[in-house]
Amino acid sequence: MKILSSLGILFFALSLSVSAQQAKTLPTANIKTLDGKTVSTATFENDGKPIILSFWASWCRPCIKELSAIADLYDDWQDETGVKLIAISIDDARTVNNVRPLVNARGWEYDFYLDSNSDLRRAMGVTNVPHTFILNGNKEVVFQYTNYTEGSELELIKEIKSLIK
Repeated sequence: MKILSSLGILFFALSLSVSAQQAKTLPTANIKTLDGKTVSTATFENDGKPIILSFWASWCRPCIKELSAIADLYDDWQDETGVKLIAISIDDARTVNNVRPLVNARGWEYDFYLDSNSDLRRAMGVTNVPHTFILNGNKEVVFQYTNYTEGSELELIKEIKSLIK
């Protein structure tokens, strides 16, 4: 009986290990452009190259620091790796009108979308911002982190470069 019990536990542990190794694909959800047009995440493309998916909010200082730090390096990153950054604002009805002026004032040249209903946020398991994901060419999550500390962008580009060996 103990052998069967041990085998059951071993099988369960192996099944968890296998499922944990399978990459989570970008879920399909409807979000909006800054112009208010509805877009499906299924249309996100980058010709098989990595995508940075950054969940942020206009009221989040670490989010703004992260997007600004990446902006300083983004042209070089694109030349080197072809990476594309898609920024998803989680601002709700109270603060969503702050997003476009902030983006324009900062001069950020990313693709910006609004997830005011939190559909994509829930599907991706985002609880706090900033929450940054790297998607490989198949739109599978291969790396993620939450919060931002100075220098996190260097780890981000290191992970991206490891995808395009």
